[in-house]
Amino acid sequence: MDYIFGGISEAMRLIVSGDGEFWSIVWLSVKLSSISTLLASFLGVPAAFFLVLKRFRGRDMIITISNSLMSVPTVVVGLFVYAVLSRRGPLGDLALLFTQVAVVIGQTLLILPVVISLTVSTIRALDKSVRETASSLGADKKQQLMIFFSEARFGVAACLITAFSRVFAEVGVSMMLGGNLRNYTRTITTAIALETSKGEFGLSIALGIVLLAVAFAINFTFLKFTKLYRTAE
Repeated sequence: MDYIFGGISEAMRLIVSGDGEFWSIVWLSVKLSSISTLLASFLGVPAAFFLVLKRFRGRDMIITISNSLMSVPTVVVGLFVYAVLSRRGPLGDLALLFTQVAVVIGQTLLILPVVISLTVSTIRALDKSVRETASSLGADKKQQLMIFFSEARFGVAACLITAFSRVFAEVGVSMMLGGNLRNYTRTITTAIALETSKGEFGLSIALGIVLLAVAFAINFTFLKFTKLYRTAE
C-alpha cells in the first residue's frame, strides 16, 4: 500500500507546485478535445437537424449506421485513420501522422456519430406541435428552424458535453495517431498509460484527478447554467 499513498502524495505535489510538464499535458488534452468537439458539432448538429426535418430515401439507414458507430472502439477509429494517414496510405504525402492534426481528425471522427445520434434523439423528443404552432403563426421555414433550435438548445448542449467527455477520456486514437510524443502529442490518457507502465504512479494519479475534475466541472457548470436560465424564464 505504500506505493499507493506515495503516489497520492506525489500527485498532490505536482498539482500544487505548478509543474510545467504536468500542466502542459493537461492543457494539450483540453485543447485537442475542445477543437475536436467544435468540429464535430459544426458537422454533426446541422446533419442531425437535416436528418430529422427532411425525408429522403436512405435516411433511416444513415441514422441506424450513426447509432451503431457510437459504440465503435477508439482503437478501431485510430486504426482506420492511421491507415489513411500512414506513408503508404492515400494521404501519406501530407505527413500528418503523429501530429496534433492527426489526433484532432481521429477524435472528430470518433465523436461525430455521438453528436449526430444524440442530437437526432433530442430533436425527435421535442413535441411536433412546436413547428406546427410556429407555422400557424406565420413563421417562414427559417424562423421555424430557429424556433425549433431554440427549443432543443439545452438538449443539444448536453449532447456536445457527452461528446467532449468521451473524447477527453479516450486513449486509443491519441496513442495511435499522436504517438505519445513528449511536449507535443502527449495527452492525459496517453501519459497515464505510459507512466503507469513505468511504475510512476504519482504523475498518473495526478492526471487522473485532473481528468475527473474537468469532467465534473463541465457537467456541474452546465447543470447550474441550465437551472439559472430556466428560473429566469
